[in-house]
Amino acid sequence: MENKTLMTDFYELTMAQTYFNEGKKDEIVYFDIFFRKNPFNGGYTMSGGLEETIDYIQNFKFGKEEIEYLRGLNTFNEEFLNYLSNLKFKGDIYAVEDGTAVFPNEPVLTVKADVITAQLLETALLTNFNHGALVTTAAKRITNEAKGIPVMEFGARRARGIDSAIEASKHAYVGGCVGTSNTYAGMKYGIPVLGTMAHSLVTESEDEYEAFLKYAKSNPYNCVFLVDTYDVLRSGIPNAIRVAKEFLIPNGYPFKGIRIDSGDLAYLSKEARKMLDAAGFPDTKICLSNGLDEYSIRDYIKQEAVIDSIGAGDNIAAPKERVGGVYKLVAIEKDNEIIPRIKISNDTAKTINPGYKKAYRFYDKETGFALGDVIALADETIPNDNYILVHPTETWKKKEITDYNKRELLVPIFRDGELVYDLPTLKERQEYCQKEFETLYPEVQRINNPHEYYVDLTNRLRELKNELINMYTADNEFGKGFQKVYKK
Repeated sequence: MENKTLMTDFYELTMAQTYFNEGKKDEIVYFDIFFRKNPFNGGYTMSGGLEETIDYIQNFKFGKEEIEYLRGLNTFNEEFLNYLSNLKFKGDIYAVEDGTAVFPNEPVLTVKADVITAQLLETALLTNFNHGALVTTAAKRITNEAKGIPVMEFGARRARGIDSAIEASKHAYVGGCVGTSNTYAGMKYGIPVLGTMAHSLVTESEDEYEAFLKYAKSNPYNCVFLVDTYDVLRSGIPNAIRVAKEFLIPNGYPFKGIRIDSGDLAYLSKEARKMLDAAGFPDTKICLSNGLDEYSIRDYIKQEAVIDSIGAGDNIAAPKERVGGVYKLVAIEKDNEIIPRIKISNDTAKTINPGYKKAYRFYDKETGFALGDVIALADETIPNDNYILVHPTETWKKKEITDYNKRELLVPIFRDGELVYDLPTLKERQEYCQKEFETLYPEVQRINNPHEYYVDLTNRLRELKNELINMYTADNEFGKGFQKVYKK
């Protein structure tokens, strides 16, 4: 397997050398990954990228080639390079599982490790989470709006590079797609591979009928014709029907379907259904594609478009959005004591939640719906019978909950450098993702103006956060010294 350890920002390495030179290589620190806003202006995010993170950490090693490259940069001293050549991950990682519904400002992954290792992991871990969560969320939004209509992921050619396309196919499958057009992803991950044909097969031929006929002869059991190269209703569908009557049916082959990739898809699908039924093909399916997203799919369904399957590409594999996950130091260990750290910003949303933490989710015992999450310090105990959720900043906003089950969201992935997590199969992750999604109230699921899901802090964590903010902004010698530097 290719060594990707150097898939880290250069400043991670220069900071790591600083820690080393200052004698801090054995200092234990805690970093959290979290994000501040759901993508797509939505009400939820579906987590992803954990499998890639596991692979990265299991192969985390500075080999001879990596050390020689770093030496050639004339930036790092030999003592530090020798240290890197023996560096292995020996820490702990806790994370939410792929397909978990997650929300702004709660930890989705926590690293406990020596400061150098923890720092070097930042770029890869963020890349994995940000891409995995974005594609899984995009797929879930689209498949949910499809209301049971199968959605095929057709986005390989729109993705941001080959590796991105392959991983996007996997995340899309977890997010609810039934298959992919990406044959390599099918081979690597066991995802069903699906597809029809392209316009070039038609334009290369002398005429559309000839193109359909030779495609049918080559693919008689899986014949889905792309009917919009010239004219859907006057050319494409009539030629598809002709090939079906003259070749497919007489030879015992099925006329599986047609795909429409341009024009007024709602109108054309309804007219196509009439024509196929009239020709004696009521079981022939209609697939729609062409830049479909959750909004257009919702609208087509409202317009009673006839849709048996959907091909979705760039809006799953390469959406014009981002998750924006960040990786922040939240605590250090000194003398066997965990000391919280905080980043303060003039932008209130960027002031982080300090300390080594856990996250819990409450579920209504009767309905199974998720009632809200609470972020707690790691040594806190959450009661089993009654809890009051309090808004993190607007503390007058409260909600008392009872008759709930609670669940700790972050599970152990690595302990003392050893993998302790059994990665579910891809199909298991897809099923888990759907079950997770079904615990969200419909008001949280909706794509327009969703209800804000509760993510609150325990009283202890809220008090700690305010204490640290006050300490660093106080009108005393310490606070003024910090502010003098901070305001520059």
